[in-house]
Amino acid sequence: MSDHEAPLAYRLITGPDDHAFCVRISDALAEGYILHGSPSVTFNGTTVVAAQAVVLPHAVAASDAAVANAVQDLEYDGEGHA
Repeated sequence: MSDHEAPLAYRLITGPDDHAFCVRISDALAEGYILHGSPSVTFNGTTVVAAQAVVLPHAVAASDAAVANAVQDLEYDGEGHA
């Protein structure tokens, strides 16, 4: 699989809040994505438009590990607020 064919770690799926949107989210879940945060909706004057972020689990694990490493690398001199 080439780089441009590799699945994206993060996707923001948007569209009219209808059956087709739900199918797109369901398809992403079937591909191994997990929901990231709550869905958002807005009204454009005609249609309710929804947005849902999805991420691959390895992206969450890598992000969590990077944060943990950054926190571990912080120097604390015993002063100030923790």
